[in-house]
Amino acid sequence: MKRRRELEMGSEIRSAIDELSMVVLKVKPAGGPEQHSTCAYIPTKPFLSVCNLLLQVLDKIGPTMAVLRQDVHQNIQRLEKFYESEPSVYSNVVEILSKEGKEGKAKKGPSCSKAFVWLTRSLDFTVTLLQLLVEDFGRDMEQAVDEAYNITLKPWHGWISSAAYKVALKLVPDIKDFITILMAEDENQDMLKEEMRTLISLFLPVLEGIRTILKTFGLDRLKCT
Repeated sequence: MKRRRELEMGSEIRSAIDELSMVVLKVKPAGGPEQHSTCAYIPTKPFLSVCNLLLQVLDKIGPTMAVLRQDVHQNIQRLEKFYESEPSVYSNVVEILSKEGKEGKAKKGPSCSKAFVWLTRSLDFTVTLLQLLVEDFGRDMEQAVDEAYNITLKPWHGWISSAAYKVALKLVPDIKDFITILMAEDENQDMLKEEMRTLISLFLPVLEGIRTILKTFGLDRLKCT
């Protein structure tokens, strides 16, 4: 109930900061996937909690992000289902990647490995967008969303996904409206900026660590088919 009340007050940024404080990664780049499953750690449940908060932010951007939101939601559900099948074993996302890799399933069909890749890229998009906005709350929202998309998602999207995005881009909200609905009830813009900077500073090392792990498992170059 407490989490629900916080989200209703527009405090997704604060909630994400709390969740990220629990996402403590252990990453050792050396070695192959077999070694990495024992020396790398990404806590599954906190990671999925952060991804669920991402859905709240995408909702605030509006219909433009409907396709991305659906994709994020489906990928969260896929990982959650796998995790819940044996929580004590799959409390580490790396164990999931390792299992699918050994079974030859990681890059085939709707795998959890693919879900993890796309959730990471969606988080990367969100962080990049926040970085662009925190520099200047007066900038054009449509341009910021487009720039973040081009940097993080477009290189991996096929022409169908890219075309759908370009149509939806016209529905991006005004920057002032977006900032207003993103703020908690007791916040002003300066406070929101500070929280955004805190969130970004927490996110960047997490994303960098995840990229290292994805590269080790040969998942970093996956594209939409």
